[in-house]
Amino acid sequence: MLWSPVAFGLGAAGYLELKAEPSWALLVGLAAGLAILASLAGRRSTQGSGAGLSVFLVLAAFLAAGALAGKVRSHAVAAPILAGERTVMTIDGFVVDVVSPGAGGPRLLIAPVQISRLAPEDTPKRVRVTVEADDIPAPGQAVRLRAMLGPPPPPAAPGAYDFARDAWFHGVGAVGFAIGESAPATLDPPPWRLRAAMAVNAFRWRLASRIVDDMGVERGGIAAAMVTGHEAWITQEQTDAMRASGLAHILSISGLHMAIVGGFAFGLVRLLIAAWPWAALRVPGKKVAALAGLAAIGTYLVISGAPPPALRAAITATVAFAAILFDRQAITLHGLAVAALIILAVQPESAGAPGFQMSFAATAALVALAEAWPRPVREISVPWPIRTFQAVSGWLAVSIGASFVAGMATGPFAMQHFNRVAVWGLPANLAVAPLSSFVIMPFLAIGAALEPFGLGGPFLTVAGWGIGAMMWIADGFAGAGGAQRVVASGPPFTLALAFVGLMLLCLWRGRLRWLGAPLALAVALWPRPAPPDVWIAPDGATAAVRQGRAAVLLRPDARRFGAELWGRRRGLAVPESAAPSPLYACGRRSCAPTAEAPVALALSWSKTAPDAADLAAMCAQAEIVVLRGAAPPVPPACRDRVVLDADDFAVGGAAELYRRGGEWWIVWAQPLRGVRPWTGVPGR
Repeated sequence: MLWSPVAFGLGAAGYLELKAEPSWALLVGLAAGLAILASLAGRRSTQGSGAGLSVFLVLAAFLAAGALAGKVRSHAVAAPILAGERTVMTIDGFVVDVVSPGAGGPRLLIAPVQISRLAPEDTPKRVRVTVEADDIPAPGQAVRLRAMLGPPPPPAAPGAYDFARDAWFHGVGAVGFAIGESAPATLDPPPWRLRAAMAVNAFRWRLASRIVDDMGVERGGIAAAMVTGHEAWITQEQTDAMRASGLAHILSISGLHMAIVGGFAFGLVRLLIAAWPWAALRVPGKKVAALAGLAAIGTYLVISGAPPPALRAAITATVAFAAILFDRQAITLHGLAVAALIILAVQPESAGAPGFQMSFAATAALVALAEAWPRPVREISVPWPIRTFQAVSGWLAVSIGASFVAGMATGPFAMQHFNRVAVWGLPANLAVAPLSSFVIMPFLAIGAALEPFGLGGPFLTVAGWGIGAMMWIADGFAGAGGAQRVVASGPPFTLALAFVGLMLLCLWRGRLRWLGAPLALAVALWPRPAPPDVWIAPDGATAAVRQGRAAVLLRPDARRFGAELWGRRRGLAVPESAAPSPLYACGRRSCAPTAEAPVALALSWSKTAPDAADLAAMCAQAEIVVLRGAAPPVPPACRDRVVLDADDFAVGGAAELYRRGGEWWIVWAQPLRGVRPWTGVPGR
C-alpha cells in the first residue's frame, strides 16, 4: 500500500516526460493486462508462493495506471491554444480571478466570450493577462480590453520548467499584457458554474481588500495572501526577504496553513467540549472536533481559491480527520498513501509539479519521523518547574527534528527546480514556527471569519503584530552573510534517484532503509557538467553568455526572467543591475561584441532582419549571429559563422550553445519537449 502511490506518481510523471503522445490502445492495454496478471499472481501468492512476483506486478499495474490517468486528464482538459506570434487583440470576457502577479505586475484570469479575429472554436477557454496595478477589475466583472496576446510561453531554456504544460492543465490557452485600461462590457450571463466560481472569487477579493485596508499594505498584503491566496499587495522586497531566509513557503497556501487552521479548529472545539461537563459526558468530543476540523478545512479551501497546493493539503487533512471519525489513527503513512492516491487520481499532472513533489516528500518524512519518535514517559506529581522545562525542551527537540527532516526532504527538489539554498532556513523556520502556529494563522482565521461582520479588527491587529515580527526575522536572516546560494541543476535522472532514495528512507522497514541515503543525496553530490557558453531566448530577442561563473546579459532590461532562470539552472551569478555590459556595444536594435567579449556574439532583436550588407558586417564581427527576424540569403562572409534566425527559433525554441574544440554544438529546447498537446510546434 505504501509504495502504490509512488508507482502511480512515477507513471504519471513518466507520461508527462514522454517525447510523443502514447496511444489509447497502448496505455489501456498495458494497464488492463498488468492488472489482470497482478490479480492472478495475487491469488497464487495466497497459496504460499509467488509473493515477490505479485508485489512486482501490482506496482507495475499502478505504474501503468498512473500513465493512463495522465492521458485521461490531458484529454479531459483539452482546449484551444492561441497559435502564431504575439499580436494585439481585443478581449470581451469575464474576470474569473486575480491570480498571482508575475514579473510585469498583477494578472487577471479571464474567461473570454469573444476575441477579435478568432473563431469561437479557436477561442481559448481561459486567458491570463498582466495589467497595471491601478487597473484591477474585481472578479465577476464583464470587461473589454486590448492586449498583446500569444500562446503560453515554452521553456525558457532547454530542459527548464515547461510553463506551457502547466497552462495546458489549467485551461489557459493564451497569455499577454493589457494595452491601456479595461472598460466595462455588456455580455450575456455566463454559465452557472462560472457564475458560482466568480461569486466565490469576488468574495475572496473583497475580503482581501478589507484585510489590507484594516492592516495596511505592508502587513495586510501578507495577511491577504495567507488567507485568500491573493498576492497582489506583496512587494518584491518582501518576496526577496522571505525567499532568502527560507520562509517563502509561508506566503503560499499549502499544507502548513491547512494543518494550522484545521488543527486549531479541532483543538478549540475539543477543548470547549471537555470544559463543559455535561457535553464531555454525552458528546464524543474527538469526533465532533474532527467534524469541526473538516468544516474549517473546507471553508478555508473555498476562501483560498482552491489552488492546487491547498487542494492537495485539504485532501490529506480530510483523510486524517476521516480516520478519526472511523476510530483509526489520524496521522500514518497509510493515510498519507491514500491521500496521495486520491490527489494523483484527480490531478495526475501534480506528479510533475514541484509543489506536490516537495509537499509529498516533506509530509512523508515528517510522518515517518512521527512514527519513529520515542514516546516520552509521563511522570506523576512532577514539580511544575521541571514539567515546564521538560515540555519546552521536548517541544524544541521536536521542532528542530521536524524542521531538519522537512528541509532535507525538500532540499533535492529545491535545488533541482529553483536552484536556491537558504543557508539560514533552519533557524529562520524555528524562530517563525511559534509565531505562525500560535499567533498569525489562528488570529488571521478568527479575524477573517469576523471581518465580513466588521468585528475582525482586534484579531487582525494581533495577527499583524505576528506578521511584523516574522518580517523582522526574515529581514534579519536574509541580510546575514551568504544567506542564499545558487546551485546548478543536476542531470534530470538525479531527481528521480533522490526521490526513490527518500521513499526508501521513509517507507522501508528495517536497516535496509539506509540504502536510500546515498540515493537521496544524488542531486546534491552528482558532478555537474560544464555549463553552456551561450543562452538564447525562445524568440531570439535576447541572449546571455558565460564568463567564468557569471552570466553576461546582452539585454539586461528585456526578457530578464528567462535569463535569470537560465543562469540559476547553470549555477551562474546573474548581475542585479539592468545596466548594459561594457563587453558588448549595444544600440537601439542590435549588439556587437567588443574585443574583450567572452564570446563573439552579435544580436539583432528587431523583427525586421538586416539586409545582406548589414548581415555581412555582423558576421565580420562575430562567430555567432542571432537574428530575431528571418535572415536574408546568407552572404559569403557568413558561410563559416553560426547564423540563427526566426525560422530556427520557431522550430527549436530556446537554445544553449557549447564550444567543443573549434566547433559549436547547439541544444534546442523543443526536441526535449517532443510533440505533445501543449508543445504547439514539432521539434527537430
